[in-house]
Amino acid sequence: RTACRQLKAWQDAGLPPLIVSVNVSARQFRERNWAARVAAVLEETCLEARYLELELTESLIMQDVPGAIATMQALEAIGVHLAIDDFGTGYSSLSALKRFPVRRLKIDRSFVTDIPHDADDMAITSAIISLAQKLGLRVIAEGVETEAQVEFLQKSGCGEIQGYFFSQPLPGEDFEVLLSSERR
Repeated sequence: RTACRQLKAWQDAGLPPLIVSVNVSARQFRERNWAARVAAVLEETCLEARYLELELTESLIMQDVPGAIATMQALEAIGVHLAIDDFGTGYSSLSALKRFPVRRLKIDRSFVTDIPHDADDMAITSAIISLAQKLGLRVIAEGVETEAQVEFLQKSGCGEIQGYFFSQPLPGEDFEVLLSSERR
């Protein structure tokens, strides 16, 4: 609710359109009628569903794959985007991955931290990027802090990154200032 309210306020202030990603806890995701609750928050805040992305961890959705898929499909039906967070650290099976209605994989920072010094991390990261592309998914790398990491990820085909390379986490007001200055 807080994230949706904040994003709507930024939209109303004329800032560029953004998609806000919100981590979902296991408790929340397993609540009855979770998709209906999300839809109610979107209606209450007057935020279009296409601007909300919910991040689910692999371990969360692998606990009950049929139930997770049903909830994910209900969220997708209202127009909310879904991402698998911390990809590569959980216990997902590739056969389950192809059934999940997600649009993005988020590469866990544990694979990014030692790039470009660790060949294994580079190989795993490249493989995740390639897998995502072949499945028609967007991919974002978490925990990017150096120019060398950015260069490797760009060369590997990773279209989005997040981390201290751009900015440390900011309070809403400071993020608004950052967005406003980027617009200029």
